Amino acid sequence: MIASGASLKAALRSPLLPFWLVIALLPFGRSSELGTLLCLIGVVWLFRREPHALQQHAGARLLLWLLAAYIGAALLSALDAIAPGKSWSTVAGLLRYVPLGLYACFAIRRQRKLEALYLAVAAVLALWVVDAWSQALTGWSLGGPAQAQRISGIFGAHNLKLGPTLAVLSPFALWAARRRWGLAGLLLAFILILGPVLLAGSRAAWLCYGLVALGFIWREARSPGRFAAYCALAALLLALAGSIAWETSGRFQARMDRTLLVLHGTDRSVDTALSGRLDIWHTSVKMIAAHPINGVGVRGFRYAYPHYAAPNDHFLVAEPCGVGEGACHAHQLVLEILTETGSVGLLLWLAAAGLAWRSWRRVGEAARTRAFPVSLALGVMLFPLNTHLAFYSAWWGLLFAWLLGLWCAALYVLPQDASPNEVADVA
Repeated sequence: MIASGASLKAALRSPLLPFWLVIALLPFGRSSELGTLLCLIGVVWLFRREPHALQQHAGARLLLWLLAAYIGAALLSALDAIAPGKSWSTVAGLLRYVPLGLYACFAIRRQRKLEALYLAVAAVLALWVVDAWSQALTGWSLGGPAQAQRISGIFGAHNLKLGPTLAVLSPFALWAARRRWGLAGLLLAFILILGPVLLAGSRAAWLCYGLVALGFIWREARSPGRFAAYCALAALLLALAGSIAWETSGRFQARMDRTLLVLHGTDRSVDTALSGRLDIWHTSVKMIAAHPINGVGVRGFRYAYPHYAAPNDHFLVAEPCGVGEGACHAHQLVLEILTETGSVGLLLWLAAAGLAWRSWRRVGEAARTRAFPVSLALGVMLFPLNTHLAFYSAWWGLLFAWLLGLWCAALYVLPQDASPNEVADVA
């Protein structure tokens, strides 16, 4: 799972360092914006040297169209937002994703650089996994002690994002292990990551990691028969891991006990199993009905929530963003888009998804293979039948934009033996 020294040195040199820093600093809050700032400086320098650079990079143009849909939905929602100050400041903040993605497209022009970045991200994940195992076994972590119900690893007990982030980025580590040590390395890496994902206690992360497993199983199987056999083997492995975690981890057992309440079949038990999500989703539907065109405004969910929630709503009386304020976001991608940006926003997202799908299909098998890790990461992050963090938030939105920029770059990197005229690398 750990990259070779030469590859890591290549990844830590300019021009990959600024883009890689976003992931390396993710556990440390807004410090990851240092990488975004450096990418902005690099893009300004590039366009000063190459004013017509966009004409030479199809991936950069694709990125601009995709970000136009993402940011455009937010912009239109801000026109009559419930919390205009919050919505307009969010729209302004989203603009930083443009140079971030463009930097990726122009800095990662060659396959060797793309693979070096994959390996560097895998090295970061390896550190997170070692730290998470240390916390699970000893209680010690670089992020401090864990919560009673879940481990938090390097992210810390007040920033419970280890599970979702590790699950979404796991394709990079699994790809690196497969490339370095073959199928045995892939299986070992899968098991090593599985433990922290399970013990982190995020059920959305469990589903994401399961989808990642399916993606790699299909890639290895290449036929329906072998795929079914590998899935059966993976199911046995997951059942074994779950049984071990159930017997040895009180944290995992508590999360599973809560999850299994859904089998009781009552509204109250289902809501408890979903950590109050039903209340949020019912209130979201009311918001959508009241603001069907362009929503309540991007990041305005928490401000609109008290106006549409029931008086005894759990998130108004306990565990909200602030007492009486309500839930922070919709906890589901489609509901987030509809509540905050309305049907107009959803149409823009769907148009972007269609464009992305067409571009992915047209680049050819070799390009799709090169882009496999980041394609899978984006796919599981956006999988609609799951709960989600907020895609227009400063932190999860940054990770989404980072993956989007890398994906657009990966689709159009030049293979090892290509030598056409190309735009100069960002220095």
